[in-house]
Amino acid sequence: MYGAPGRDTSERYLPIADHGLIGDLRTVALVGTDGTIDWYCCPAFDSPSVFAAILDADRGGAFELAAAVPARTKQLYFPDTNVLITRFFTEEGLGEIQDFMPLSESGEADGHRLVRRVVCVRGTIPFRARVAPRFGYGAERHTVRMTDGAAVFDCAALSLSLRLTATVPLECDGGDVAGDFRLARGESAVFALERAGGEAAPRGCPWERAEREFTATVAFWRNWLRQSRYRGRWREMVHRSALTLKLLTYAPTGAIVAAPTTSLPERIGGGRNWDYRHVWVRDAAFAVYALLRLGFTGEAEAFMGFLTRHTERRGGGPSGPLQVMYGIDGRLELPERVLPQLEGYRGSAPVRVGNGAATQLQLDIYGALLDSVYLYDKWCRPISSSHWRGVCALVDWVCEHWDQPDEGVWETRGGRKRFLYSHLMCWVAIDRALRIAQRHSLPAKSARWVPVRDEIYWRIMDRGWSPARQAFVQHEDSEVLDAAVLMMPLTKFIAPTDPLWLSTLDALGEELVSDSLVWRYDPKASPDGLEGEEGTFSICSFWYVEALTRAGRLNEARLAFEKMLTYANHLGLYAEEISHTGRQQGNFPQAFTHLALISAAFNLDRALG
Repeated sequence: MYGAPGRDTSERYLPIADHGLIGDLRTVALVGTDGTIDWYCCPAFDSPSVFAAILDADRGGAFELAAAVPARTKQLYFPDTNVLITRFFTEEGLGEIQDFMPLSESGEADGHRLVRRVVCVRGTIPFRARVAPRFGYGAERHTVRMTDGAAVFDCAALSLSLRLTATVPLECDGGDVAGDFRLARGESAVFALERAGGEAAPRGCPWERAEREFTATVAFWRNWLRQSRYRGRWREMVHRSALTLKLLTYAPTGAIVAAPTTSLPERIGGGRNWDYRHVWVRDAAFAVYALLRLGFTGEAEAFMGFLTRHTERRGGGPSGPLQVMYGIDGRLELPERVLPQLEGYRGSAPVRVGNGAATQLQLDIYGALLDSVYLYDKWCRPISSSHWRGVCALVDWVCEHWDQPDEGVWETRGGRKRFLYSHLMCWVAIDRALRIAQRHSLPAKSARWVPVRDEIYWRIMDRGWSPARQAFVQHEDSEVLDAAVLMMPLTKFIAPTDPLWLSTLDALGEELVSDSLVWRYDPKASPDGLEGEEGTFSICSFWYVEALTRAGRLNEARLAFEKMLTYANHLGLYAEEISHTGRQQGNFPQAFTHLALISAAFNLDRALG
């Protein structure tokens, strides 16, 4: 077992929330509060892992770097950046690690480089380093060789070079390298792990180069954040969410991943473990909305380019012209498989890569996409004639297929149903296309689109409403409540003060809400084909805040929002879910959660005045 210097060996895994995130718009690394990098894929988000101790403490691989004496630790971000600082408070003195992945001011990454700069701030501190890669999700063998003071790790698919300053002596230990070193006040050491060619570069990673890279990376993040127009009450949390969403973008294509990790469990010991390192149309479209709200138009434009390139060539598949999700390079095939060699976070097997939900029918993605197109056209750039032609084709398909049962927004595996949320977002798809057409006097098949839009409206009002529950329900012919209906007023389908909606909001509050936390639905009342329970769903909690806001219940909304902020980790990051004990669960950090936080904060701040 690796047993990082700052980690209690009786507790083999840090809590999911005890991590910070760094990245270079190609991939990311998770850095624990003890200084250990527990997760890193190279060279891209969806590449096989190099370090995956968060999924298997013994076989996953890790980059340990910490004080070699007992220490208290704290983490923070260098202000307004994604440069992470982990501080070590010891009896001998105070030290810190500055972790970042270099970016130039243009956003170009420098050789998939991961830089760890160690500084002694006070006193004299002994440090310990151990670099233990386990390539290919721990399945690929590798060799290590020392070349002029640098260590080169080689496997069949990838070579990584570890360069460092001369102050750190390293020795090979099997396939790992390790070393102890001591720094006095003002002294520093630099570790740089990067993709290598056949031979390592000359020894050394001088402080001057690391300083230049640090300065350029700080400048990039701060210049990017200056585009934000948000000046509201929760500026720090909103901006941290925006910086996190930016880290989840894949710059070469404009893709936005749902989360940068795979198989972090929705319940410890359960099997609800999924690979989120892909581009969900729904998640990415909502992320575009959140970033546009703040003034970040470049990301919206890049994502629209990604969708245009990769959806127009698809034609008609099982889910129509759109697929539920794509690879970060636009590929369609994302076969799901289990990695038996990894035990999973705290023994929560299976560990999966790929995602079988890619072949599901989820009709709501059309509404999410066309709503983002509508907002892009409104706030960023008018739609082009070729893009409008593609929009018309999507709307025509929705008009033909909206009434099909599907797997729904929550990707259930318990059989297709006629979900209210799917019908709602089909209504959104047609409605937004009509609005765009009216805004620019574009040709539209109004004689066909308008009647279908209105038919969907009456279908929801007549068959989505339960007189017994006095609420809108999950799907036709059911009495089950579902937090997805919180989107009804948010999409302008129903007035936020309509009596039917207010009755629904009360019903949701009584059955699915606990101390501001919101469950998606009750799997016992609505079996989803999966075993085990799950935590509350954080995006739904922020939807609830926004629904309360729009209903004029501002005191309730503000209290619920402030309570939700207490569930963030020490850096302001959120996973997908929150357990009954208040712990973060699921893949981390989650784009869905952060974009919903931005939207809730924006609308609540505006309502409060």
